[in-house]
Amino acid sequence: MDIKRRIRGHAEVHTGALNDILFILLLFFLIVSTLANPNVIKLSQPKAKSDTKSKQTVVVSIDASNQFYVGTTKVSLDELKAKLQPILAKETDQPSVVINADKAVPVENVVAVMRVARELGARSVLAVDKSGAQ
Repeated sequence: MDIKRRIRGHAEVHTGALNDILFILLLFFLIVSTLANPNVIKLSQPKAKSDTKSKQTVVVSIDASNQFYVGTTKVSLDELKAKLQPILAKETDQPSVVINADKAVPVENVVAVMRVARELGARSVLAVDKSGAQ
């Protein structure tokens, strides 16, 4: 019996250009991730010499026109406690509320957010500009 083995061609995948494409995608996502800013509400923060580091459970922002934001969601002062309660309930450690207030905001609004945080059992931290006191 004359059985010849057929010579089979090996399937090859050319991946020379794949490395270039992956490198370009990696650079693109690195550049885009540095440009993305979760705090899209523009505020002018008060200045301080020292900065207290705190784990941010939730950020409450108050802009110059006295509008309240939980993250980037606009809420009223009356709705603030209802919005914060489920977020703070998920936290197993000591939850903290970072208050990101414009320096033109009246102190009463900052104190109101601190009161809500205390009622929910969370620690409140005021975000400041680290560039120094004025």
